[in-house]
Amino acid sequence: QVQLVESGGGSVQSGESLRLSCVASGFNFSTASMAWFRQAPGKERAWVTTVFGSGKLRYADPVKGRFTVSRDNAKNTLYLQMDSLNPEDSAMYYCAAGVRSPGWQHWGHGTQVTVSS
Repeated sequence: QVQLVESGGGSVQSGESLRLSCVASGFNFSTASMAWFRQAPGKERAWVTTVFGSGKLRYADPVKGRFTVSRDNAKNTLYLQMDSLNPEDSAMYYCAAGVRSPGWQHWGHGTQVTVSS
């Protein structure tokens, strides 16, 4: 069965960095579109970034220049390098996989990121 398992979250101070990982199994990772979403308490889930099977990247405006998404197809792993974190980045971060268009068919359970000022 499909599994997406996130890790790497934690509590940091403003300006610090974190690197999230998402290990995937049960589908063809190398051809799937992969994304990170986040959800803060009381807010809707928001898209953060996508890396397509082609390698093309997309970022939401609030994270451009600070976050970097990457994938290692040999390890079936998606990464999110988050630099210059600020309290507005505090949220549960979710990994998602799109194996067919449109939409995201598979989701992880999330990893919590908390940034204090």
